[in-house]
Amino acid sequence: MSYLIKGVKCYSPVNHKVTGALFKAHLLRNTLGINEQLKLSRALSQLSSEKADYNYVIVGAGSAGCVLANRLTEDPLSTVLLLEAGPKDTLLGSKRLMWKIHMPAALTYNLCDEKYNWYYHTTSQKHMDNRIMYWPRGRVWGGSSSLNAMVYIRGHAEDYDRWSSEGAVGWDYEHCLPYFKKAQTHELGPDQYRGGEGPLYVSRGKTNHPLHQAFLEAAQQAGYPFTDDMNGYQQEGFGWMDMTIHQGQRWSTASAYLHPAISRPNLSVTEKTLVTKIMFQGTKSIGVEYVKNGQRKKAFASKEVILCGGAINSPQLLMLSGIGNADDLKKLGIPVVCHLPGVGQNLQDHLEVYVQQKCTKPITLYSAQKPVNMVRIGLEWLWKFAGDGATAHLESGGFIRSQPGVPHPDIQFHFLPSQVIDHGRVASTMEAYQVHVGPMRSTSVGWLKLKSTDPNDHPIIEPNYMSAERDIWEFRQCVKLTREIFAQKAFEKFRGPEIQPGNNVKSDEEIDAFIRQKADSAYHPSCTCKMGQLSDSTAVVDPQTKVIGVENLRVVDASIMPSIVSGNLNAPTVMIAEKAADIIKGLPSLQEKNVPVYKPKTLETQR
Repeated sequence: MSYLIKGVKCYSPVNHKVTGALFKAHLLRNTLGINEQLKLSRALSQLSSEKADYNYVIVGAGSAGCVLANRLTEDPLSTVLLLEAGPKDTLLGSKRLMWKIHMPAALTYNLCDEKYNWYYHTTSQKHMDNRIMYWPRGRVWGGSSSLNAMVYIRGHAEDYDRWSSEGAVGWDYEHCLPYFKKAQTHELGPDQYRGGEGPLYVSRGKTNHPLHQAFLEAAQQAGYPFTDDMNGYQQEGFGWMDMTIHQGQRWSTASAYLHPAISRPNLSVTEKTLVTKIMFQGTKSIGVEYVKNGQRKKAFASKEVILCGGAINSPQLLMLSGIGNADDLKKLGIPVVCHLPGVGQNLQDHLEVYVQQKCTKPITLYSAQKPVNMVRIGLEWLWKFAGDGATAHLESGGFIRSQPGVPHPDIQFHFLPSQVIDHGRVASTMEAYQVHVGPMRSTSVGWLKLKSTDPNDHPIIEPNYMSAERDIWEFRQCVKLTREIFAQKAFEKFRGPEIQPGNNVKSDEEIDAFIRQKADSAYHPSCTCKMGQLSDSTAVVDPQTKVIGVENLRVVDASIMPSIVSGNLNAPTVMIAEKAADIIKGLPSLQEKNVPVYKPKTLETQR
């Protein structure tokens, strides 16, 4: 989800893909005679020598930026410059040549490669044995939607109603659901919860793997319900995951939104372009400064600058530009444009841990990771976008409540018929299966701050993991409840010894130590430019996504979430951008009232 870039898409901002007066002049060409065209050409060359002017400058061609670039250029008179720090997601126009991005099963390659990845690291985490945690974030067209595990999860309706009560008025479930639907085309067709005409294609797994079947059966044997759509009426329970995979290919926001719009004459897109500063006249944003091919340049926005860099890059750029805590900015010698102490605060993320079991039958993905089989799988995918390369294999999962009294699920499961070690940076060593499990509404909150005034320096990232007693208890529950599911009869014919935590880890103290040693980020940083009311001193943007205290500047990405949602973040980020596009266009919000949402019959039991 990056905030900026170094080279150009295929067009320079001052090339024929222009904006403002220059763009409108191009529209006149076909209506003029030869003499008039000669005069117009002279005028065009004069304009081209000046700095380019756009209606909107969008910083970051990631999960939100691609959506906005598409929606805002639906109006042919609205001109947009989209700036991305990373490269394109295609090579010579081909997805096959960029198979590490577009083959779903290849996802761990880019999680471990700085080419398409900001490759962030946190500070040493004092509540986690002083470990420094790895945070991959997308730096490529499509942003983190070009790197993620392609799991499409919206969160729970209560998350959005909570946002509204936290000050994000107009962002409750009945105002957000229509934008989830607007974005989506679900392969099972539209209904009250699913979309059928959107650019973001969503599908279900096709492998029908016996271990996925065993997992879902075991969960029901443990007393949990089956849900046929965890993004629909009932999140609670276990079922088949929705995935942003279309015809065997990763369906990132670049595939869904950017590529279909790229030929529009009112859209200019760059790559490898690092935005270093937002330019202001007083408190009015007028454009950005950026570096491309080692040269410093400027781009001007006649209407708005829109930050879509994500939960790390957007607050970083605000602070570099003089918007943030005035005391912190002054210490670095940054002139203060607006004192907004909430910038970079309220950092929230999901932690997860892998509970792993050895498999007694040779049916996991272990053999698929042997070189000769990887070549076969790769060739099949390259030939017809099919086979084991056409899925991320995270095809089943679930949501449960950690204890009685919890109103909606606060623990999430992803099941994988394989073993993952160190973010996939270490090869699997045996036939095994695992569950990724973690709490979804942890109470630990962190922050990020500038390390220096150099835009190339990564900020200081302090997630403050496991700093609350409640989080420690919830993780204990995650391990215990997972073990209970893995102990069910459905796994009998597959179950070998427990690999992780291991049969020697039994007491609460031993489980807590295991969590400190092995829990890792689920890659869901958010909430660092939180949306709220003007009366909230910690809010950074208002419910219209406008940065408080300045003009012509918005933030539209996962950083504006008031609090983290109960699930993966990519689908909610796309929804945020779809909704923001209507706000920017001045359109009334879509709304669907009284859509039913499942509630447990009683809160007196955990399941």
